[in-house]
Amino acid sequence: MTVLLWILAVLALPLVIAALWFTGVFVKELFSPSPPGPDATALAAERLGLLPAERQDTEHAAPPPAAWSAALAAARGGDWAPAAELLRANGRDWERRSVLTAELGTLAAEEDGWLLAWEAARPDDPDAAVVRAQSTVRLAWDLRGARQARYTSREQFEGFGRMLSAARKEIARAAELNPEDPTPYVVEIWVALGLGCSHAEMDELWERITSRAPYHYGAHYAALQYWCAKWRGSKELAFDFARRAAERAPVGSLLTVLPLVARFEHDETTDVAADSTPEMLSLVDAGLADAAACAASDPGRPGLAQLRHLLAYYLHLQDRHAAALEQFRLVDGHVDALPWSYRGEDTASYYCRVRNETVGMVAETV
Repeated sequence: MTVLLWILAVLALPLVIAALWFTGVFVKELFSPSPPGPDATALAAERLGLLPAERQDTEHAAPPPAAWSAALAAARGGDWAPAAELLRANGRDWERRSVLTAELGTLAAEEDGWLLAWEAARPDDPDAAVVRAQSTVRLAWDLRGARQARYTSREQFEGFGRMLSAARKEIARAAELNPEDPTPYVVEIWVALGLGCSHAEMDELWERITSRAPYHYGAHYAALQYWCAKWRGSKELAFDFARRAAERAPVGSLLTVLPLVARFEHDETTDVAADSTPEMLSLVDAGLADAAACAASDPGRPGLAQLRHLLAYYLHLQDRHAAALEQFRLVDGHVDALPWSYRGEDTASYYCRVRNETVGMVAETV
């Protein structure tokens, strides 16, 4: 009988061990708080007034001015006069002129009846001419598509080249009609990039721009794309261009974004520690000072939102979550900016995932 009891005890031992293990797990889960999951961080973001992915604007980096929206709406309805008046009233604010021209050119690339009417009414209007040049360049890039060269057909490349060549004539005409305006030359950067113009040609074009607007944000952003390895330059050339431009520019010019863009465009590592080096910390701190100075003097300046988006991203990677959340709160609702915009249809969801991670990390420290 004793032997039989010993046998039964040995057989029951694994069941006893398993029961104790499950009991321990249950007690641990009962008394230990779980880290917030994706739903919890999304709810926390909502409580802060931050918007879900489906309510993010993926066509703008910041809210467009009301007057711009009204002029674009009028142009869609066939009335070009508000757009013409807006460009006239803008005067020599070259940065806003470039951005507004890009908005109007994008619209004209889709449907240009209103622009044709404008050109017919005012044949030598430099504002209409620069919008036409911009629209042709935009149409060329639309014909090419956004995919890599190996996925782009010969027909697409041929149409792309023809449209860019046509745009050069239109750019030259716009520049002739308004010699002080750097906007036609800013537009031409995208032609130089697409046609593969030489570095010497790009240097000559750059001189034309900077002699008219030495710290033009949009021009610097476009030129940096030219110097990137994926287009007509290299990692070294891109970093050198970005560094020199940022060092020479006054605080508030927003050009501290350039080294961050260069870093993002050439980042081939998954090592987050590489984003927290003393150099990267210094670049982000410079960007914060630049953004603060710009916000104090011109809070609606083109480029400020793009800088804030990149600051939020790199502050998050540097575990500076409170500072990252501050930037997220300033840009939330409009996400057509690096680093999110390269995700295509996932732009808004990617933005919200990183933002909500930041919200969760801040909540853990409170």
